Amino acid sequence: MVNPHTNCCISMYYVYILKSKKDGMLYIGSTNNLERRLSEHNAGLIFSTKHRIPFEIIYYEAYKSEKEARKREHNLKLRSRAFAQLKKRIQESILL
Repeated sequence: MVNPHTNCCISMYYVYILKSKKDGMLYIGSTNNLERRLSEHNAGLIFSTKHRIPFEIIYYEAYKSEKEARKREHNLKLRSRAFAQLKKRIQESILL
C-alpha cells in the first residue's frame, strides 16, 4: 500500500477469513499480501486448505504491526468465543 501523502510504501499485515466455495468452511490466516496469499490458497499451494479450493476472502483486518496481526490470528484460532463473536458480526458476509 502506498501512502498518498508521501508516495512511500506502508507495510501492513492482515488477518483474513476465507470461505471455501466447495464446502462453505471458513479458514483464518495472516499475511502481508492478501492478493498473493489468496492466489496461493486457490492454487492449492497451502497444505491445510488445498482440498477445499476455491476460496474467497469474506473478511480481513489490517494491522501496522506484524506482531499484533499474529496475536489476533492466534486469538481467533484458539479462542472459540472470539471467533464466535466475529462470526456473529459478519454473519451476512458468511452467508453470501
